[in-house]
Amino acid sequence: MSASNKHIMGEVKTIALATDGSEFSEGAVQEAILFGQSCGAKIVVLNVIAIDTESATSAHSTSAAARRDTKEYIENIQKMATDNEIECEVVIKESYQPDKTIVDLAYQHNADVIIMGRHGRRGLLKLLVGSMTSKVIGHGFPNVLVVPKDFTITGEKILLATDGSEASQLAAEEALSMSTHCSRLEDIYILSVATKESELEEAEQMANLICEKAKIQETGAVCTPIATIGRPSEVIVATALDKNVDMILIGGHGKGLSKLLMGHVTEKVIGRAHCAVLVVEKDKK
Repeated sequence: MSASNKHIMGEVKTIALATDGSEFSEGAVQEAILFGQSCGAKIVVLNVIAIDTESATSAHSTSAAARRDTKEYIENIQKMATDNEIECEVVIKESYQPDKTIVDLAYQHNADVIIMGRHGRRGLLKLLVGSMTSKVIGHGFPNVLVVPKDFTITGEKILLATDGSEASQLAAEEALSMSTHCSRLEDIYILSVATKESELEEAEQMANLICEKAKIQETGAVCTPIATIGRPSEVIVATALDKNVDMILIGGHGKGLSKLLMGHVTEKVIGRAHCAVLVVEKDKK
């Protein structure tokens, strides 16, 4: 998205860019820079180094090596920010629980959104979501934007996945807000997926209700309701690809330190979507 247009997420003042210095963070870094350009937002780069609890005696040497590996990467982000006249602060910290530290630091710096890549250095989970990304989202920060490697958000088409939950209602509010803030947003697809025939009518009502709200608010984008039957995660991912959207908005369901740490459908969507995913959650602070 060019700097001359308002960013799709509107008036963002502070961005927490969580990066481990791996190539999988490149899409997230690019979006953070675009946010900074279009919103005049400050970027706080969070490089949280995990301390291995099983070998705490070697933690110092391990973290020192990690710092050396990411030093050039972080300096490059700072240079990009400087070249684009974006205020940039770097926070490097060691932690036994880096996911919680990332969220805590985002709150401390009053970040409006955490931006991070889908994967990281520690490999992939079965559902193709990086362990750190999954855990960060599980803590329930209000807005976490997950960006695939080498992906760019154009801000023209978005898809809102709704199931009527409180989190998805917050995601709906965010989607309608986007249509007000972003002049480039052309289409909003409102998708409600029923798992069986008897639920289809309710799904149609949920999708139509959000579109009616969009009409009342006189949003600039065209709102299209979609209700269908199937496995929610599969339908959401397939619809996003078919409609060529560049962002999916979905509610998150943080459940503490459980195995999946967030809604099962949300995790699958993040892992399989071709595009960026904005996970919206109720502020727990």
